[in-house]
Amino acid sequence: MTSPPTPSTPTGLSSRRMSRFSEDFNTVTTVGASPPRCRNFKHGRKPLAHLHNVHLIHHKVDGPLKQFNPTQAHFHVLDEHEKALYTQSTPEFYGKWKSRDNRKGRHLLKVHADTAKPGLPKKTNHPAQILRGVARIFTEFPVWDISYLVAVIFTFGSIIWVVNAFFVFLPLIRPSSGFENEILYGGGITAFLGATVFELGSVLLLLEAVNENRAGCFGWAVERLLHDNTSNSGCQVAQAESPSDHEKAVEAPVIHVRPVIPCDHHHSHTSNLVESTADPASARKWRWLPSWKELRTHYFHELGFLASLIQLVAATIFWIAGFTSLPGIYDHMSIGLRDGVYWTPQIIGGFGFVLSGAFFMVETQVTWWRPAPSVLGWWIGLFNLIGGVGFTLCPAFGYDTNSWAQYQASCSTFWGSWAFLVGSIIQWYESLDKHPVEYKDGEETE
Repeated sequence: MTSPPTPSTPTGLSSRRMSRFSEDFNTVTTVGASPPRCRNFKHGRKPLAHLHNVHLIHHKVDGPLKQFNPTQAHFHVLDEHEKALYTQSTPEFYGKWKSRDNRKGRHLLKVHADTAKPGLPKKTNHPAQILRGVARIFTEFPVWDISYLVAVIFTFGSIIWVVNAFFVFLPLIRPSSGFENEILYGGGITAFLGATVFELGSVLLLLEAVNENRAGCFGWAVERLLHDNTSNSGCQVAQAESPSDHEKAVEAPVIHVRPVIPCDHHHSHTSNLVESTADPASARKWRWLPSWKELRTHYFHELGFLASLIQLVAATIFWIAGFTSLPGIYDHMSIGLRDGVYWTPQIIGGFGFVLSGAFFMVETQVTWWRPAPSVLGWWIGLFNLIGGVGFTLCPAFGYDTNSWAQYQASCSTFWGSWAFLVGSIIQWYESLDKHPVEYKDGEETE
């Protein structure tokens, strides 16, 4: 059925309406009403509050959904007199806090391309920097970093699922390549191993979310030359020769910014995985489980935590299907029992993977409806969502015993496994890129 024609819309009107709708969705227009939750950090949750020379820009605190905690915030670096380092209206750089980056131990620096000067780090999305990031995958192995472990475990789990997909799909498209009981033994054992590895990765993913750095971490050392300055833990400042009064009057300060390694995140602690942070402001040891009060007042409003929790619940339910796929169990079940304990857990678990991926995507977005293709975390969520769709379609077709349905079930597992693998490799890359730098054009809006 064809839909009736709609009247033409003037250029730009549709996007303005959508933007206005998003603004209304995330703001309170009632006079005197408090701001929505997404634009206000709750008590004790304001990032970088312990740093006296880092100023949070309150109108730049935001999140994609008004019922949830903020997912991003901007802040400027100040000198010891609480005066901005730069006198121009647009500073050369500023820090950007993101909830996902905070969980992963990352520190995003935004640089204005039109005002940038020598001494600032290069953008990390440059081809040369990307190649260095790829090389880190083969040369750096921070096994004490939980974000790194999550990425590596999911990568190897995805590889197991790809092998599983070959075991169950290749005999259908090329029967001559198969061997006796290939699907039962090869497919069943690899399915159990893949589900178990995904379960382990999901547990670590939730622990990562529980142990976010509550105090926040700037992660950059700012060296200001030609002027006398002090230093602190947030912005380490260098002392240079004292210039003459005339030079001070005509010369702007020379700024040099470099990463701080190790930083205040637990990811950089090399002694053990569960070492507490050295930052006295956070004063919080490794947590295995949050309290009910923390869950109710904070974590149930945190998109990243909810995505991780959904992932764990989905992986746990999906593991039931992995267990029942083992030889000696799968081949001794009736059709009805197989539908109940093999196919049904896959549908529930697969849908959970879809929902978790969607939450991870929305967390990285400025608004709930606008994609963020320039953010690595957005692509990770997208490929996990695609993989979840494949793992949901597999049992949806699997209930039907006809050959065409079994073909589609195996095919769905095949491309779903590859989607999980791509997303996991990107996550591996992200876990090693602790100090991303983005260059922002003057006309770009956030």
